[in-house]
Amino acid sequence: MTDSPKAAVPPAAAQETSEGLHRDLKNRHIQMIALGGAIGTGLFYGSAESIGMAGPAVVFTYLLGGAAIFFVMRALGEMAVDHPTSGAFSYFAYKNWSQRAGFVSGWNYWFNYILVSMVELVVVGAYVQYWLPDMPSWLTALIFLVVITAVNLIGVGAFGEFEFWFAIIKVVAVLAMIVVGIVIIIAGYNGQPASGLSNLWSHGGFFPNGLGGAVAALVVVMFSFGGVELVGITAGEADNPKKTIPRAINQIVYRILIFYVGALLIITAVYQWDKIDGQMSPFVEMFDGVGFTAAAHVLNVVVITAAMSVYNSGLYSNGRMLRSLAAQGNAPSYLKKVNKRGVPVAGVLTSSAITLVAVAVSFFLSGQAFGYLMSIATAAGVINWTMIMITQWRFRKRIGETAAAKLEFKMPGFPWINVVVVLFLALVVVMMAANANYLPAVIIGPLWIAILLVAYQVKRTRQKRAGQPTDV
Repeated sequence: MTDSPKAAVPPAAAQETSEGLHRDLKNRHIQMIALGGAIGTGLFYGSAESIGMAGPAVVFTYLLGGAAIFFVMRALGEMAVDHPTSGAFSYFAYKNWSQRAGFVSGWNYWFNYILVSMVELVVVGAYVQYWLPDMPSWLTALIFLVVITAVNLIGVGAFGEFEFWFAIIKVVAVLAMIVVGIVIIIAGYNGQPASGLSNLWSHGGFFPNGLGGAVAALVVVMFSFGGVELVGITAGEADNPKKTIPRAINQIVYRILIFYVGALLIITAVYQWDKIDGQMSPFVEMFDGVGFTAAAHVLNVVVITAAMSVYNSGLYSNGRMLRSLAAQGNAPSYLKKVNKRGVPVAGVLTSSAITLVAVAVSFFLSGQAFGYLMSIATAAGVINWTMIMITQWRFRKRIGETAAAKLEFKMPGFPWINVVVVLFLALVVVMMAANANYLPAVIIGPLWIAILLVAYQVKRTRQKRAGQPTDV
């Protein structure tokens, strides 16, 4: 993905990828979308696996991963505030790096969120089976797919409202869980003595599997953070992006501390970490284990809402990303069209149709689907985050020091933070390669990039034969 002088500025057709879209996302929508993007299946379901690897030290792992994601978001935010567009990192890579980089970045992000969407559809079946154990998970996935697709076809305003209330439900639930957990720690529940904090160190210590266990848990933890970059996509439909985007990104650090670290600290303090078996959400299992069944049922509603929320966001972003790719000439032209409500219908329906694979995966690989899809999504996410850090560095190089000094939302620590974050993401890949369950994703990741590079080369060859201008 080499650069060239001509690649610094994309063709006029790709200059603005938000044309035809409606700026109907208000400040409250952006704030809750950013918040909701950080609270999904990775926290409500996948945290069982990360707790199993790290024990109570999982809070350390989330702090480490959260710090890296914060800087990724600041890098993205710097570019999004300078030029708000729904093409986000694909457009920025296209403009600041090369057409090839824009092609790879856009399709990789689409692939990433397709996988994330599949994960949500797969696990929602496990949530529903808490009440209806005989309900086939594939049928649950199909029902949710149809409902959320319909919501996305109504318009961006409808998406924003649904995501706003979905996020509020998740936020209130996690805060309530933390408060109730604190009460159980201090005063006990239903005649049981106060649990105190001894569970944090009484079952093998705070690092029961050593520092290696905490580092190994990075794979699941980083999957949990997938989705926060959705804020960059919303910039193209935000009514005041220069105000709302910085606010949403800066608050990510507080969300990580409260919703991830706080929630998991409570779970591992109230409930013995090595009793969490992953058959249901650790949030539900904690309350179920201490006999607070009413709270367990309420939280099961919440985790279902969380799955719907993330799939809702995934379908939204994928529709916009396909439209951006089409505007760049990197996807079929039919994906570029929007209806009178500003919805890229073709992009939404195409993404929804491909996500149907999750229904088949749920049917044939019900017990293994989550792990396979989660690991491949994490690999795609690492590629995406790495490209954001490199793109932001190239953005600074393109605009020069004088323009960089005038940026409204500068990333702190540039350029050294870019190097540190990229090395950290490389460590995540190493941890994936060291785990037999995640090794297939490490193999699939480079193969996927190779496929994209070949596809781009085919596209360039066709353009040359048609006499169309090409760039690297």
